[in-house]
Amino acid sequence: MKFSLFVHMERWDEQVSHRQLFEDLTELTLMAEKGGFSTVWIGEHHAMEYTISPSPMPLLAYLAARTETIHLGAGTIIAPFWHPIRVAGECALLDVISNGRMEVGLARGAYQFEFDRMANGMPASEGGAALREMVPAVRALWQGDYAHDGAIWKFPTSTSVPKPVQKPMPPMWIAARDPDSHNFAVANGCNVMVTPLMKGDEEVVDLKNKFEAALANNPGVPRPQLMVLRHTHVHAENDPEGWKIGAQAINRFYRTFDAWFGNKQTPENGFLPPSPEAKFAERPEFGLESLHKTAMIGTPKDVIERIRYYQELGVDEFSFWCDNSLPHEEKRKSLELFINEVVPAFR
Repeated sequence: MKFSLFVHMERWDEQVSHRQLFEDLTELTLMAEKGGFSTVWIGEHHAMEYTISPSPMPLLAYLAARTETIHLGAGTIIAPFWHPIRVAGECALLDVISNGRMEVGLARGAYQFEFDRMANGMPASEGGAALREMVPAVRALWQGDYAHDGAIWKFPTSTSVPKPVQKPMPPMWIAARDPDSHNFAVANGCNVMVTPLMKGDEEVVDLKNKFEAALANNPGVPRPQLMVLRHTHVHAENDPEGWKIGAQAINRFYRTFDAWFGNKQTPENGFLPPSPEAKFAERPEFGLESLHKTAMIGTPKDVIERIRYYQELGVDEFSFWCDNSLPHEEKRKSLELFINEVVPAFR
């Protein structure tokens, strides 16, 4: 079992500066590297303070200079917002800067809010076409001269400059949920990253079964890696009420996610308040007890037990998602407990 850190700068009000958030993200990454984590993942989001990352590349390039072993993962690049030549070149440059530690995840995108601003209002549901066209184009550009005549992009003979350090090419990941996404990833030799979001471990089983079905549909293809991403908060054994801190924070995160995903309000200077708790009176998955069971919340012993179950299912990487609305000090304590008491159980 490999472990990775999924992290963004997240800002809930103007009391914490962007510079401080940048330093906090750096500290968490350095802790993760020292703790033996395989990868730090940073995604792409636009014009929203609660998930700050207009491009993962500058952050990852900086972290490449501050680290030695941890891989730098773009998790994920939103395919409809990019051009294949730019994806190939920027990812390859990060691979050169990090001396072969770049990994890239690609996704179709989710927030209609972002598509309204970044893709002229294109329906977010149509983003999959760009993803499917992007993957083979980027890989071809990494290999050498390539001309592209697709439905979305057309360009004459070009190549990735620079070329990646990793041979034959850096690891590529696909954010997958439905069977078609799993099939596409496996057929194209890509690793798969999944998140059960607010659903329980039965969703992990369902996503793993979709992954296994894709393997069966593509005989002869080497088995790619499977990563599960979960909101994670670890509390001390002697703090029996500690789980409530994590559950309350993750509840706030998902109510904010709901507000942005609903795309019914105009944010003010990048802020959008969480949807009111009353909205979820009939939605038990938002309840604290439910989140205690679904998110990776608990003592080190609790967390070890659940991750062992994931390992038995065939999950290769567990990603510690620390975006949760908690102050940095709480995140640091949780990650420290995970590193000191959970990770050693899998070594």
